[in-house]
Amino acid sequence: MTSQVSSPTEQADGTVVGEQRKPAGAKDVRRLDRVIIRFAGDSGDGMQLTGDRFTSETASFGNDLSTLPNFPAEIRAPAGTLPGVSSFQLHFADHDILTPGDAPNVLVAMNPAALKANIGDLPRGAEIIVNTDEFTKRAMQKVGYESSPLEDGSLDGYGLHPVPLTTLTVEALKDFGLTRKEAERSKNMFALGLLSWMYHRPTEGTEKFLRKKFAKKPDIAEANIAAFRAGWNFGETTEDFAVSYEVAPAATAFPPGLYRNISGNLALAYGLIAASRQADLPLYLGSYPITPASDILHELSRHKNFGVRTFQAEDEIAGIGAALGAAFGGSLAVTTTSGPGVALKSETIGLAVSLELPLLIVDIQRGGPSTGLPTKTEQADLLQAMYGRNGEAPVPVVAPRTPADCFDAALEAARIALAYRTPVFLLSDGYLANGSEPWRVPEPDELPDLRVQFAQGPNHTLDDGTEVFWPYKRDPQTLARPWAIPGTPGLEHRIGGIEKEDGTGNISYAPANHDLMVRTRQAKVDGIAVPDLEVDDPDRARTLVLGWGSTYGPITAAVRRLRAAGESIAQAHLRHLNPFPGNLGTVLKQYDRVVIPEMNLGQLATLIRAKYLVDAHSYNQVNGMPFKAEQLATALKEAIDG
Repeated sequence: MTSQVSSPTEQADGTVVGEQRKPAGAKDVRRLDRVIIRFAGDSGDGMQLTGDRFTSETASFGNDLSTLPNFPAEIRAPAGTLPGVSSFQLHFADHDILTPGDAPNVLVAMNPAALKANIGDLPRGAEIIVNTDEFTKRAMQKVGYESSPLEDGSLDGYGLHPVPLTTLTVEALKDFGLTRKEAERSKNMFALGLLSWMYHRPTEGTEKFLRKKFAKKPDIAEANIAAFRAGWNFGETTEDFAVSYEVAPAATAFPPGLYRNISGNLALAYGLIAASRQADLPLYLGSYPITPASDILHELSRHKNFGVRTFQAEDEIAGIGAALGAAFGGSLAVTTTSGPGVALKSETIGLAVSLELPLLIVDIQRGGPSTGLPTKTEQADLLQAMYGRNGEAPVPVVAPRTPADCFDAALEAARIALAYRTPVFLLSDGYLANGSEPWRVPEPDELPDLRVQFAQGPNHTLDDGTEVFWPYKRDPQTLARPWAIPGTPGLEHRIGGIEKEDGTGNISYAPANHDLMVRTRQAKVDGIAVPDLEVDDPDRARTLVLGWGSTYGPITAAVRRLRAAGESIAQAHLRHLNPFPGNLGTVLKQYDRVVIPEMNLGQLATLIRAKYLVDAHSYNQVNGMPFKAEQLATALKEAIDG
């Protein structure tokens, strides 16, 4: 993976990467094909805001990009400590990319803790910009530095740029009448200005954002803008930065259309709104705040103009109970949570299975068990989504593969829930939820028609000729029962968790009826129409790598590396995990080896081995971070050679 190119290289399309040029009166400018930048500092240093702004300007410039925010798990760890380090990594390029990158080319370290926590990820030759004002003896001792890494030669293998960011920011804001502490808060904007100069990022959007963000405090807005401009000017005038870099827009990476940068949670929220509009149903969210799902609640609460109603409940159980009630009342009902919340919601999910009502359960997975790693990512809720209820309670499971794909996955989950009258799990995770990438805004006519017909009158004739409404009389194609809105005359019917009689919906303890209902609910899920699995196999490989969810980016990047090196490997990625695509068994049997990378201890591999009797090999990671492409490429090469 070439990021910092030191000598001119002609690409396949004729562009030259690494070329240096020097306009009259300007510093050298070097063209690169891609760059990976990581901003790191204390959780109070504004690294997420800095990364977000750099990302937004990069998206507006037209680069392809992928981000990886990394938050501390503690609400507020002690300042200057390793547990309190917050970072934001951005990978942007002039071509199609898939991951936030394996190793940063540039690290901006706001204090010794940020340097110590991230130095191990940097390749030799990477550039390090450090805020020297924070490298005091006490701050360095706090993280275990016995001597200053800026002076003891330990960073000789890197391009070190010592910059007194705090001092320069305070000096730039001396005429604003701020206290030193207030002025110091703008040092992240100084750093953003410096990096914006280094990589020729637009600046107008950031200045407009700051004026809007601090509209009620215009003095603070202008101070932040002044710090931002001071950082830009520092890069332009200092001798320490002799070269700036250009990464051209990714003109050929995207089909024509209107694009915006979007995170997974935002895309998911937009997908839910689009689904409600396409279904012509009000959207109801019953939820309880939990990391990393809370942003969906925050976003949906802003869209009452689209018929969205949000309810922040007192706990997880109340949230899903309200959502299920809204489903009974005729809404497109959603509840959002993470793994610990799914455990609390399990009884009501089982009730939704019994009532056969459409309900979306959005699980933004995080590291577990219990509270686990609230701000880190994992894929370990798959078996919980499949089996985490009492009795035989089958629930369809859908998983997006990229941040932008969360939009389409929400529409697909809604399609299944509405057409088949069933709760549906949507399994995203923290990596997708907080990460971002360019998203093409779809045209309205590209969206599916999700409209449903509510029951309007009697649907069954008794032997004596009486016409009645049977709430469990099923559609012969989907096995879905009718959806009757409460208050509709003549459609009164019984609901509750006790087993119903087939057809009539009356309470029944009959053994044969229970057997029939259990098998019917399973058959309904098994019969859901899902597309066949698509396989990317240009060379008739013997090894298949099978993934699901957020492993798509790292797997695809690893497969590209292997093919570029002359290796033959096939790739397939599952969106539907229950039911599996109908051709999955046939696909699996075409390959000598099947490798399944997962951010768990092999949950999909367990399901595949049990259902298809295929000797699938797991490659697992549960460290709270996404896979790296190089790491996967090495593991897959071993599988090919094995």
